[in-house]
Amino acid sequence: MKENVSNKNTKPRVIISGGGTGGHIFPAISIANAIRELRPQAEILFVGAEGRMEMQRVPDAGYRIIGLPVAGFDRQHLWKNFAVILKLLRSQWKARKIIRGFRPQVAVGVGGYASGPTLKTASMMGIPTLIQEQNSYAGVTNKLLAKKASRICVAYDGMERFFPADRIVQTGNPVRQALLTDSTNREEAAKFFGFDANKKTVLVIGGSLGARTINQTLMAGLPLIKAHPDVQFIWQTGKIYIDQVKEAITTFTGEPVRSSRVSSLPNLYVTDFIKHMDCAYALADLVISRAGAGSISELCLLGKPCILVPSPNVAEDHQTKNALALVEKHAALCVKDAEAKDCLLNVALEALADNEKLAELRNNISRLARPNAARDIAEEVLKLIDNR
Repeated sequence: MKENVSNKNTKPRVIISGGGTGGHIFPAISIANAIRELRPQAEILFVGAEGRMEMQRVPDAGYRIIGLPVAGFDRQHLWKNFAVILKLLRSQWKARKIIRGFRPQVAVGVGGYASGPTLKTASMMGIPTLIQEQNSYAGVTNKLLAKKASRICVAYDGMERFFPADRIVQTGNPVRQALLTDSTNREEAAKFFGFDANKKTVLVIGGSLGARTINQTLMAGLPLIKAHPDVQFIWQTGKIYIDQVKEAITTFTGEPVRSSRVSSLPNLYVTDFIKHMDCAYALADLVISRAGAGSISELCLLGKPCILVPSPNVAEDHQTKNALALVEKHAALCVKDAEAKDCLLNVALEALADNEKLAELRNNISRLARPNAARDIAEEVLKLIDNR
């Protein structure tokens, strides 16, 4: 039986570092919330990257955050990395100052630019560290940090390929807690989007920043969408692509897009960011998504049939490995990024028409869910404090 860490009387001080995308930020906030549930008196400080989305999302969730001037390496133009190295050195110096001032008892890294210098500095200063590796293929930074890490929380089998086996704990990936607590039904969700609850619906998401290939595929596929009025599409473009998408819709329909709907495409809802993901998931019969670890964890938890389109622009091609881990268990379909424009929408429409296939995907992906991931990671964090 697990230790009831909530009965401890200590006042934990925890740094949580990382971010860059919603796939890192939302799990980090879920871990923080779980720590607070177990130890309401806990002091939690986030460390992120200046100018990245965590600098807004974390305060919105009620936590303090400090930014580091860190940036990612340009793998294609190595000569540009001199400035990146200087930022990294400045970030390590600032991280040391932050750690001295806050005096954390443990530092948690969730991935993203800031986690590297923060956890490396914490480890050098004798602070226990915990890494949360979301993907089925570990990144370079986490493989380096793992050498000194006290605990490594993972979501996939076989991670001893990358990390010391005696420090691995399989917890799964945390998801947005609202998805666990909200109970929107299909009728309410359909009303929110102005759709028909009796029609099948495809949810298209490309992450918080958007996915170029997926957006280009949907823009090119507007005639196909119009030709299938019995299928509804909820399309999240990401903020980078929303203007380009609206222009494409205007060109196709001859009707300006002043809101999320156009009268000549009544089966299409388009937006840059879906605030009420509970409604979107409740209505979706099929989800088209990138294969980021956070997105996959949400789809597993909610039991949603999905087509994964792995991004080719990620380190070690880890999204393809994430997707194949599900495909091998008949828990998802996968379309290569390079093939998406030619076949993605047709694959989606074929899957949507095959109720037996949808049921198979739904059942198999549900078996992979880890609904208690955030709490399990929080318990590991608190054990590191209590065992010091």
